[in-house]
Amino acid sequence: MLSRLIIKNFTLIDTLDIRFNHGFSVITGETGAGKSIILGAIGLLMGQRADTKSIKTGAAKCVIEAHFDLSNYGMTPFFEQNDIDYDPDDCIIRRELYASGKSRAFINDIPAPLALLKDLGERLIDVHSQHQNLLLGKQDFQLEVVDIIAADNAELTLYKEAYSAYMEAQAALDELRERIERDRENADFIRFQCDELANANLVPGEQEELEGKAGTMEHSEEIKSALYEADGLLSSDNAGAVANLRAAAGAMASVKDMLPGAGELAERLDSAYIELKDISQEISRLLGGIDFDPAELDAVNARLDVIYGLQKKYRCDTVTALTARLAELRAQVCGIDGGDEALAELKARLDGARQLCQDRAARLTAMRTEAARRIEREMQERLVPLGMPNVRFSVEISQGQPSRSGCDRVAFLFSANKSTPMQPVSQVASGGEIARVMLSLKAMISGAVKLPTIIFDEIDTGVSGKIAEKMAIIMQQMGRADRQVISITHLPQIAALGQTHYKVYKEETDSGTASRMVQLDGEGRVREIAQMLSGSDISEAAISNAKELLRQ
Repeated sequence: MLSRLIIKNFTLIDTLDIRFNHGFSVITGETGAGKSIILGAIGLLMGQRADTKSIKTGAAKCVIEAHFDLSNYGMTPFFEQNDIDYDPDDCIIRRELYASGKSRAFINDIPAPLALLKDLGERLIDVHSQHQNLLLGKQDFQLEVVDIIAADNAELTLYKEAYSAYMEAQAALDELRERIERDRENADFIRFQCDELANANLVPGEQEELEGKAGTMEHSEEIKSALYEADGLLSSDNAGAVANLRAAAGAMASVKDMLPGAGELAERLDSAYIELKDISQEISRLLGGIDFDPAELDAVNARLDVIYGLQKKYRCDTVTALTARLAELRAQVCGIDGGDEALAELKARLDGARQLCQDRAARLTAMRTEAARRIEREMQERLVPLGMPNVRFSVEISQGQPSRSGCDRVAFLFSANKSTPMQPVSQVASGGEIARVMLSLKAMISGAVKLPTIIFDEIDTGVSGKIAEKMAIIMQQMGRADRQVISITHLPQIAALGQTHYKVYKEETDSGTASRMVQLDGEGRVREIAQMLSGSDISEAAISNAKELLRQ
């Protein structure tokens, strides 16, 4: 539950530090006093978009911080999964807005992305404002209510898996059909391309080898001349480097006994002679292999022309890419020839996926249908005491095409009178009736979902008197089962039944108008409720009436 709320420099609030209690609390105050400001601050903690205009004039930043006692709500897995330190007795979420436009979020003093803050906020607080009454006209909301009461999350997960498999199988079949149809239209051309590449007998590495060979043959004269020159310089009988090096080695060897170091030099010269002789022999071998053949060069160039032509035609840079393209073409030919068999396999896969999807959708429908009957009974029981003795409420489930949420289409039908046929609730219910329907739905849902804090923002719109009192009793009951319920109200009948009463008001300060929020004591509650009954001029009768409401 929300145990403490701290707001600094947010619109008209300079500093607010208020503590909240278990059970049913009420917040009252004149229109424009700042109740919506507090809700706006809580909305920021739930991940809503920030606006720098919300920062109090003259302040560099605003800070909104909330403390929660989550010791009874089993929230440990959420914090473990997101690697966040967790103290169940004091969970802190904070939002900071800077005048520069920057916004930061923290969970237990650890920086957190806004999406994670939003995820956590939705698990901690449910704010029901007047605009949420419009949800009664939304099919998705109505289906969500049915799913909550049906407790079908596990079955819904299985269905979604089956639906995804069904959609994937359908997409695969559609894609194969299109590809086969496209390939069959171009079958002759595909076969021609396949034959053309296959008949080329391409070999990996062939292009590089041919290009090297062609380069050698085209420069054979220059190569041969260089080899002749190198061979002559090395192996000439009289002036060749090899012979001279051998003679030098012999000269040094002849004086090795007379000149220190001469023997070592002789050995080094001998090693150089051996290496140079080997080089000379290799050059001679290369010289003997250079034999220019114009016909062979023509053949090499012709083969390269074939390769270059195929690369240009098929937009490939290498022979490897061409062989990969050949493999693709062969696969297309196989697809054309064996397309019917492949289609049959995918059709069988699709049929199986469709059947599994239908089976799981049927189980989901059965659970939802059972939950719908329960909702009808409970809503009847809850709405009759709220001034609707002849109310009828029905949950109509019809079948449609499979979607992510199943095959079911849900509609809440409503009639407040015996003579009026049931119609969609959003179309026929008055503002006061919708408020009572939504409160009843929330009360029913709260019994199925363990949500720590529920805030009702003027859910009592359009009701008064005894009906308002009965709505307050429902909110009291909701606040008894490890749940905190806070109602922002203008009705004294509801305010009087709150276990804790807060007042929001404005006051003028040296720096301008400021919104304040305080917890009222016994006498303060009497005067606040009396003012709600009679206006700014509080009469003795109003005070007496307020005391009577509080005693009840």
